[in-house]
Amino acid sequence: MDFGVSMFMTDYAIGAAELARALEERGFESLWNPEHSHISLSRKTPFPGGGELPKMYYDAMDPFVTLSVAAAVTTKLKIGTGVCLVIQRDPIVTAKEVATIDHTSGGRFLFGVGAGWNIEEMRNHGTDPKTRFRRMRESIEAMKAIWTEDEAEYHGRIVDFDPVWCWPKPVRKPHPPVLVGGVGKKVIDRVLAYGDEWIPNRVKDPEELGERIAELERRAEAGGRGRIPVTVFGAKSDPRFLEALRAAGVTRALFYLRPGEPGEVERHLDELADVAARWDA
Repeated sequence: MDFGVSMFMTDYAIGAAELARALEERGFESLWNPEHSHISLSRKTPFPGGGELPKMYYDAMDPFVTLSVAAAVTTKLKIGTGVCLVIQRDPIVTAKEVATIDHTSGGRFLFGVGAGWNIEEMRNHGTDPKTRFRRMRESIEAMKAIWTEDEAEYHGRIVDFDPVWCWPKPVRKPHPPVLVGGVGKKVIDRVLAYGDEWIPNRVKDPEELGERIAELERRAEAGGRGRIPVTVFGAKSDPRFLEALRAAGVTRALFYLRPGEPGEVERHLDELADVAARWDA
């Protein structure tokens, strides 16, 4: 099981370059940045984590920019969106951004995607919350066409365009892995329909997760697919919890790191690296 770190990049915390170097020096496999373009002042949608919405959600930088910086100062560290809110983005522009960062990183990009939870945020982008999962599927399917075809076109109910030329194509073939986020009842359907991997969040019970992973594996095999990797977002740094995740079939665990000053972040990274090293010994 590999270990990565996810952190909101902000203008008052450790920079992307410094964080990326620190992660690579300590042997972490990957760095993940989440995405929120803005937060509506109305704040009608409750925070899924409960309580007040943390300040970093208001302050999040663009993940494609910060991850590009991280890739530029490292050689092995993988970089991922955790997650990119594709329902709030133009799929043609996003396809180019993904292919570009995959090129500039030498094929180290992991494309985590999600349909989001903040209703006001998606509405401000012109997205109907009722059809956001259809939009996500169509956006991913359209991007895959752009990445793999010289003359790509896509005709869905929401995403619709005639043949286009769009370069560069990704370094990874056929394209960077698409990790579908979420833990809802239909998430396995979505992973099997248009994803390459699954990235569940807010996992509290590894045994329950293991049952869902087993279902995913059974259905993937029945559909003629190989094993589908699973990344857990926000894993606890408890060795027993990590062992339970591995036993459940998890292939990557991501520790969540709060934005902070360089010294504070580096001390926390040392603690997490020690946990990972002792657990994996």
